[in-house]
Amino acid sequence: MTATDRSIDLVSTAAQAAADKLAHDIVAYDVSDVLAITDAFLLASAPNDRQVKAVVDGIEEALLKERGAKPVRREGERDGRWVLLDYSDIVVHVQHSEERVFYALERLWKDCPTLDLPPDAVATRGRAAEYAQAHGDGVRRDA
Repeated sequence: MTATDRSIDLVSTAAQAAADKLAHDIVAYDVSDVLAITDAFLLASAPNDRQVKAVVDGIEEALLKERGAKPVRREGERDGRWVLLDYSDIVVHVQHSEERVFYALERLWKDCPTLDLPPDAVATRGRAAEYAQAHGDGVRRDA
């Protein structure tokens, strides 16, 4: 089984919206063979809580406007560290860069095929590392 055309369209729209809001390291996995509850996961990250919220808002706005899709569930917004948007067909994870490294969701889904994304989204890969290098890695060493 593979992700449906609708799921692929939703992922593409969400990925472009995330890229437009300057998300980092956008990647999507076709999880339809291993999960019965959804077809695809989209992962994106941002370097701070405010940016995570902006990415989430951009994704929600684009999916509603362009695809008429509303999330059936939204979790984690209060903290702004990891927000999950469940659209049934796809699940979007937008994480603070630190959570992205710590939880490493890519490890869980590495055996699943990746989905093609718009060029703007593909161009975001590696940006988290660039940002960390340019702004310090955020690791406290004064303990």
